[in-house]
Amino acid sequence: MFKNALAYVTRKKLKSLLIFVIVLMASSLTLISLAINAATDQAAEETLKDINNSFSMQINRQYNPGTPRGGGNVAGKDIQQIADLEDIVDYVKRINSVADLPDLDLVDNDQIQQNQSSDRQAEFGHAVMITGVNQSAREDKFVSGEFELVEGKPLEEGDKNQILMHKDLAAKNHLKVGDKVTIKSNRYDADNVKQADETFEVTIKGLFDGHNKSGVTVAQELYENNVISDIDTAAKVYGNDEETAAYQDATFFVKGGQKLDNLLGKLQKLDIDWRNYQLIKSSSNYPMLQASISGIYGISKKILLAVLIFAAIVLSLLLILWMNARRAEIGIFLALGISKLKIFGQFAMELLLVSIPAFIASLGVAKALGQMMGSQILNQVTGSLKQEIASQSSAAGLGGGAEVDGFNKTITSLSIHLDPAIISKGFLFILGVLALALALASLKLFKKSAKDLLIDIE
Repeated sequence: MFKNALAYVTRKKLKSLLIFVIVLMASSLTLISLAINAATDQAAEETLKDINNSFSMQINRQYNPGTPRGGGNVAGKDIQQIADLEDIVDYVKRINSVADLPDLDLVDNDQIQQNQSSDRQAEFGHAVMITGVNQSAREDKFVSGEFELVEGKPLEEGDKNQILMHKDLAAKNHLKVGDKVTIKSNRYDADNVKQADETFEVTIKGLFDGHNKSGVTVAQELYENNVISDIDTAAKVYGNDEETAAYQDATFFVKGGQKLDNLLGKLQKLDIDWRNYQLIKSSSNYPMLQASISGIYGISKKILLAVLIFAAIVLSLLLILWMNARRAEIGIFLALGISKLKIFGQFAMELLLVSIPAFIASLGVAKALGQMMGSQILNQVTGSLKQEIASQSSAAGLGGGAEVDGFNKTITSLSIHLDPAIISKGFLFILGVLALALALASLKLFKKSAKDLLIDIE
């Protein structure tokens, strides 16, 4: 059987080459599609590992308007009630404040200078956005990747008078890790309801990097003019301490194996006025991230389905023509008493002799083109989402800043590679297509007897 199959394949070079090319193309695109799916799985798992098992506590704006500036006013005692539960393994609480760095020059640009009035310059010319946090490594802007610590150490529970500063703001003012800077309360800030007038020194514990993805209207929206501080520092500029401060929000990380929905239901029994708050799964805070993942899955699956259907149809048509030309040969085999199963086995062997080398060659093609195709699909998805974001922001008149950019985070890269699981899965897909095409092509002929086949030839 093998010798006959090999003889036919080598004798009919053009037909063999045509099948080789079709299988090569189908195998390459199948492997690339599977590799893109696997890379998306990996990117999603890495990005969402701390997001899927956490939830945030935010104010319910339908009942609770928040601070005078519209920020959160979550009570520290309510946060602590949840943090003390057995099912909570860790938590992050944040305070948003505005304060002055009176001895420093802020980073700005032409757009900001044009929008800056003389009154605002006098009142907020040295003001920065301060995010007070009990551990900076799990703060939203670092989790989303908008900020990245590039020097020094992150802020930890118990830190006092410590800050993380943007490296560009530090460079502009000739500062480095370990230097001290002065922070002063800003009495013009609407959230400074106590009219606190605190002045104190803090130490730069680390430097971070990151740059705005969208336009800004005021200097405080620039990443460079954001400061990350410990909880005590952010509370102190408003004349508060850790217990009396109003918190922007809090994020809680749940013990592994705990069902998030069940836990959220249990929390309603705590002694907390839930009219003021809402509990939100952290995954809901990154809608564009979910959309980018779904978009990549959607395109790669469409490519895979289209390739398999196209290959099955083309190979079926080609094999029908191929087998029709061999009606006499099939009739003679049957007349000689050779079973239909054995004849089908020879045709399958011929197809495999061409297809296996094509599949092996497709490994090289997929490796060469996979990363390029993956990047193109990623760019197509993220480009469409960015246009949607820009359109929505423009219509709503939204500003910029790290919080907004973090909310609009998408998958930024895919690492495409072929592993044994992908190769095995791809081979099975192609094998299934070949079996289907051969079965469809031989079905009509194998229903006929040897006599009918030979009469048809005459």
